[in-house]
Amino acid sequence: MKTILLHPSYFPSIEQMAAVAQAEKVFFEVEDNYQKQTYRTRMFIAHSNGKLLLNIPIKHNKTGKRQKTKEVMVENDFPWQEHHWKSLQSAYRTSPFFEFYEDDLEYLFTEPVENLMEHNLKLFEVLCELIGIDVEISKTTSFETTPEITDLRFLINAKIKSDFQAEAYTQVHEANHPFLPNLSVLDLLFNEGPNALSYLERQSLQFLI
Repeated sequence: MKTILLHPSYFPSIEQMAAVAQAEKVFFEVEDNYQKQTYRTRMFIAHSNGKLLLNIPIKHNKTGKRQKTKEVMVENDFPWQEHHWKSLQSAYRTSPFFEFYEDDLEYLFTEPVENLMEHNLKLFEVLCELIGIDVEISKTTSFETTPEITDLRFLINAKIKSDFQAEAYTQVHEANHPFLPNLSVLDLLFNEGPNALSYLERQSLQFLI
């Protein structure tokens, strides 16, 4: 059984979801310490001017002690959900499949969010359902530095440059800029629709060979 270990992320990258689509079981790391500037709180989408970063604001720990990721709470003083949804509407309204998935996703940007990890796990389940990914999901019970399963936790690090060679597909803003690889899987979903699953399954991932 091909089993992988991942961090829950905010609307995961195409690379991460390709790994999920090609696995039989996913363990989510839920016992780690929170780190800033990772895909736990951010995603990239394609906009008319190029890549656009959407970031979830979080409540910072006032004690100075390191927080567990599962304890991190979202900062809702700023209407970030409304901002993110409007950005997605602006970016993808004219894409082939945005309206097809719109009703299945909108509530994720209107229902209140408190806990970051719980929200990311919820998003993952919704994405798997929409894409058609059937995979067994479990959570870690302790943090291991050298797990015995395929460790893909590095994919959460936004500072690591990925060598993932994504197959090009038609993007809604391709007239404005070249193909933008490895964005949030939402970009793939809105542009490719039901073809997203077969796309993810055929991507070459060196760390799974």
